[in-house]
Amino acid sequence: MTSLENQIREDLKQAMLAKRDLEVSTLRLILSAVKNREIAKGENLTEEDVFEVIKKEAKQRRESIEGFEAGGRKELVEKETKELEVLKRYLPNQLSEEETRQVVRKVILQTGAREVSEMGRVIGAVMAEVKGKADGSFVSKVVREELSK
Repeated sequence: MTSLENQIREDLKQAMLAKRDLEVSTLRLILSAVKNREIAKGENLTEEDVFEVIKKEAKQRRESIEGFEAGGRKELVEKETKELEVLKRYLPNQLSEEETRQVVRKVILQTGAREVSEMGRVIGAVMAEVKGKADGSFVSKVVREELSK
């Protein structure tokens, strides 16, 4: 069991004692997703694997928020937003827009990419460099903007 899993379990105990129901359900969901990934993988997860599970859950929340906002479901937007805040506690701090742009510009110079058709190569290199500190769809948007200049 990773230190991150242990932290989540400890936070779950505290949330249960404090009767914070939304936090309890979100933390249980994380632990369940981690366990499912562990079963699918057939071995214990690394810290990086646990981060990947949490990132996936956070991405699902962001997508749900967008869908619920489009559908005018305010109460569901609030619930998903609160769950996302719980998930963010366990993720590395995200890079700002300017920090992301700097990394993208640096990678574009390194790879020599000049056309939007080379986006995939640039995005792959950027994602490897930021290691979870930037959302993939945001990186894609920034790369497209920088290559379109």
